[in-house]
Amino acid sequence: MPQPLRIVYFGTPEFAVPGLRAILSSPHPVVAVVSQPDRPKGRGQKLQSTPTKRVGEAAGVPVLQPTRLKDPELHKVLTAFNPDLGVVAAYGRLIPDALLELPRLGMINIHASLLPRYRGAAPVHRAVINGDRETGVTIMRVVTELDAGPMFAAATRRIGPDETTPEVEAALSALGADLVLEVIERMAAGIATETPQDHGAATYAEKIRREESDIDWTQPVTVIHNLVRGLQPWPLVAITLDGARLRLHRSRVADDRSPAHPGTITHAGGGRLSIATGGGGVLDVLEIQPEGKRVMSAREFLAGRVVAVGSPVGGGGASAG
Repeated sequence: MPQPLRIVYFGTPEFAVPGLRAILSSPHPVVAVVSQPDRPKGRGQKLQSTPTKRVGEAAGVPVLQPTRLKDPELHKVLTAFNPDLGVVAAYGRLIPDALLELPRLGMINIHASLLPRYRGAAPVHRAVINGDRETGVTIMRVVTELDAGPMFAAATRRIGPDETTPEVEAALSALGADLVLEVIERMAAGIATETPQDHGAATYAEKIRREESDIDWTQPVTVIHNLVRGLQPWPLVAITLDGARLRLHRSRVADDRSPAHPGTITHAGGGRLSIATGGGGVLDVLEIQPEGKRVMSAREFLAGRVVAVGSPVGGGGASAG
């Protein structure tokens, strides 16, 4: 039987948790978890532990939260753990060469796209916003150039027409957890193979910007619907209606069409709130959030409100936070 590999795990958000849990339940010991520092969250701005920190501490694994990955002390501590392999999953920062070279077998990454498509910070967001029907997970070697290393394995997954970024990310994180274990087993047995990426086919998934939440209602309804799905959980598509700023959490491409001017209300009753878009399309708003209030269904939102058909709907944009 192959000897278990001593693994140091680099990861921070929820996306990184399934992979960490999978390795913790395997014969391969996690000798350390490296997470970004805890940060304040919520209205009270209380300091909250990162998801991977909570899992690591619960398993009795040392958790390191350096402010600088180039800190010589971090290199010294990780060297003492004598890791065979590093596993990275949405750590959130570029890992310097000195750390990449520290584990005997280098480092591998759980990346949420089918490389070389969507290298970069927001692969799932961009896939959803672009209306892609398929995505996946790639396990690749971490190299100096961003997401450019050779690939060990990949697995595909369909994107549903109404799925949001968090829903797709959750599914991909589970898929990646299974896949990374397969790769680790092959590396332990010395039978892992690597396939170079086609660098000429690479695309870059740039970080989501707050300004992208502003809507252009002259766009086709599918483009707007994909934006609503993709800009989650932040910054969310923002609109203004009767002077109030609102955020759209869930939408649907309506079956009917309308000759109404793009960006005007076409239905506002019977639990249905709809807005005209470019090309005669209609967007049904399913979940909406008034500023400072909870997310509510269209029916709840319309209860006690008078929203006139034909009312203009503006973009909320960056001012909506």
